Amino acid sequence: MKDHSLRGQEGIALILALLMLLILTIIGISSINSSVFETKISGNERMGNAAFYGSEAGVIMGVDRLPNVTPYSGNVDSDVKYRSGQLAPSAPQPQKKIGIMRRPGYETVWKFDRFQVNATGESFGAMKEVEVQVSVGPYGAGTQYNN
Repeated sequence: MKDHSLRGQEGIALILALLMLLILTIIGISSINSSVFETKISGNERMGNAAFYGSEAGVIMGVDRLPNVTPYSGNVDSDVKYRSGQLAPSAPQPQKKIGIMRRPGYETVWKFDRFQVNATGESFGAMKEVEVQVSVGPYGAGTQYNN
């Protein structure tokens, strides 16, 4: 007499194999998507860092030019550009003279001019802005007594 306890289960191995193959395919596709996403993130970070270093070079150029406040622009290399001014407008803008400041340890006959230097860097469409405030001097404040 035959044992009929496994009757109707001849195709279960095929169904289990197909389910396992489906699960492994889903895991493979999700890991590929994750790898592509991580690659895009690292590329964006690289371009953002290059833009930041470009804006930093622009700030250094702007500080070196003070007290000249005229607009300027240039290239760090073929892919990274900088220009004076804030992020929003696309053309170089002049630097800003904020005013006069005094410094501790200097008599009132001396003054320091205070400037705001903004620079924007760009690399492959990524843009970053750096802003610094700089004092330049000392200059005579015009309060010296004439002998």
